[in-house]
Amino acid sequence: MTKNYNINKWPKTFPPLSDEREKINHDFVLHWHEILPKKYGIIDEFNHRYVVKNAPKNFRKTLEIGAGTGEHLKYERLTQSQKDNYFAVDIRSNMINEFKIQNPGIHAIVADCQEKMDFDSESFDRILAIHVLEHLPNLPAAIREIHRLCCKDNGILSIVIPCEGSIAYSIARKLSAQRIFEARYKQPYKWFIEREHINLPNEIFEELLNHFELIDSTYFPIPLKIRMLNLCIGANLKPK
Repeated sequence: MTKNYNINKWPKTFPPLSDEREKINHDFVLHWHEILPKKYGIIDEFNHRYVVKNAPKNFRKTLEIGAGTGEHLKYERLTQSQKDNYFAVDIRSNMINEFKIQNPGIHAIVADCQEKMDFDSESFDRILAIHVLEHLPNLPAAIREIHRLCCKDNGILSIVIPCEGSIAYSIARKLSAQRIFEARYKQPYKWFIEREHINLPNEIFEELLNHFELIDSTYFPIPLKIRMLNLCIGANLKPK
């Protein structure tokens, strides 16, 4: 996929969107979060069950980065204490507004993980980033902030990212998100996705491994570590 930003520098930069495209961008992100679990449940199941299955025993406090409308919470089995200590952040206010409607009682905050957030260092023993890291123009800054917030003794970072650029992912996109986007807005999908999935798996892991140690990883749907044949990668890491 051809990119329209400078891939040699962080942060990656883009030309500004028109007002119309800005509205489309926010609308489709919300729309896609509503459609994904309904139409493409098998992928959504992997995204969310992977991090639940790999949750540390007796974790106390969770931070979910890019929480969207709160779909992930449907998969969690939290004690009351864990629910009271679950914090969700998203950069989009429309997503957080919907999150609060669907998940009353959960701490939900509009915040940018690429900047310092209003949490003390080492506040969380569990941090989740489900289909988030591929979107971040200043990925190194986000990873530094996640590292700051993650408990160094027993903290874990659980991520899921797409196999962006793979044959399998490109085909799946044409049959799903691209088809829906172009039917909804009568515009090409290219301008949207080139501003969204901006970081490739090798870039993401390169930055992560500057601050975290990889514990384990798995690929979906074929449990072989061949990116071109898969759609998603799940991984667990601990802070250095």
